[in-house]
Amino acid sequence: MRKRHRSRLAGLLLLVLSWSLSAQSGAAEKFVIGSKNFNESYILSELVAQILLAQGYEVERKFGLGGTLICYEALANGEIDIYIEYTGTISQVILKSAEHLSLEQLREGLKQRELAMLPSLGFNNTYVLALDKKLAEQRNIRTISDLGLHKDIKAAFSHEFLQRPDGWNALADFYRLAISPVGIEHGLAYQALAQGQIEMTDAYSTDGEILRYDLHLLKDDRAFFPDYLAVPLVRSENQAILAEALASLAGAIDEAGMQAMNARVTLDRLSFEQVAKERLGLATFPAMGSRLSEFEMLTDETWPLFVRHLELSGLALLLACLLGIPLAIYIHNKQKLSALAVYIAGLLQTIPSIAMLALFIPFLGIGFVPAVSALFLYSLLPILRNTIVGLTTVDANLIRLAKGMGMSSYQRLRHVVVPLALPSILAGVRTAAVISIGTATLAAFIGAGGLGEPIVTGLALNDPVLILQGALPSALLAIITELVFELIEILLIPKHLRRTQN
Repeated sequence: MRKRHRSRLAGLLLLVLSWSLSAQSGAAEKFVIGSKNFNESYILSELVAQILLAQGYEVERKFGLGGTLICYEALANGEIDIYIEYTGTISQVILKSAEHLSLEQLREGLKQRELAMLPSLGFNNTYVLALDKKLAEQRNIRTISDLGLHKDIKAAFSHEFLQRPDGWNALADFYRLAISPVGIEHGLAYQALAQGQIEMTDAYSTDGEILRYDLHLLKDDRAFFPDYLAVPLVRSENQAILAEALASLAGAIDEAGMQAMNARVTLDRLSFEQVAKERLGLATFPAMGSRLSEFEMLTDETWPLFVRHLELSGLALLLACLLGIPLAIYIHNKQKLSALAVYIAGLLQTIPSIAMLALFIPFLGIGFVPAVSALFLYSLLPILRNTIVGLTTVDANLIRLAKGMGMSSYQRLRHVVVPLALPSILAGVRTAAVISIGTATLAAFIGAGGLGEPIVTGLALNDPVLILQGALPSALLAIITELVFELIEILLIPKHLRRTQN
């Protein structure tokens, strides 16, 4: 009998195993595709997505990630499988070489990091300095060297270009330039140029806006910038399969072709998906002329983004309350310890939001978890500080009176101190909630979703409608939060204490 049961059990296990293997073999392989947060990166990543989809692969898009650091760390940590990078950036920023490395040197350097570089897409998207054409003609500025005679030019460069080792500081030293630029979001720089607010910015040589605004590109007459060939960057274990799947992209796009695709988005107002399908011959699309129709199409997606935003900010606030309020109650009468806790929480809040998000990537990857972790730390300070202040400012005479009535320390805390401190505690939670809702829009830069997604895309496209699609619901959520806390205060705080608080 036992042998019969064992044979049945073995047969059942074999059946389950064979079913599992067949299911796995029949399932399409999935690749996570990332992109940076500028127009061209969206288009190229969508091209990759469409090619893989056409070959039966599943894809997940994590577009609009922050700059090079975030995309590279996401790839190195296995959070994404592929994104489009540029050889000059790999050399200078990722491999941190002081020299212009050859393609073979780049491949060898990446191999040591378990990454691989697929063949170039064909075009060189180098950095250029773009100048208002009328100003260039008036002052006879044709090359970067000519800028040495014009220190008063109003320049604004993208934040990444200002900080990169192959960016403005190195360029200014190389050409001995004395211009003092300010930082600006890349997608907004062209509009600032058109409106005369600035006179020069950094650009990519394939940007569609160069045609739109008829800008003059300064010649790099001393060859400072290296080649920036667009290349798919992948993890080593996926190199073979992705190289075969994306073989049709190798050398398939020249500078004019890339600039035309960029222009189809920025000038003709097509979506990234439409431009990618048009390039691949999957469909043709007339110029839309206005992105209003796209706004209407994307409105159906606002609710999931709203819910995701609420999850991010709500969970972070809950965790901050669960830690901050009990911790403050425990240490409020320990002066040195409470001062230290508030000081540490304050230091954490001085770290810029996007920097905090990026710092978590090597440890937590990208997406929901690092976003909630950063928002939790930002919410902690107002909750911790207000709770400590509320507890320590309760009238000492009332505490002595409660003690004289025979109340234990717990009873005094439960029935006297905490109720009197409640207005201050709720004010801290309320402040933290609003901070969390606002800061959560930056979570889109690390692929966490939320209402920051249309804002990031709108910045890349210089599209106010898309920006408002994320900004207005975020503002609405903040208003709803304020009203909810008003109601909570009415329900929990006695009227005379609310008057004192107001």
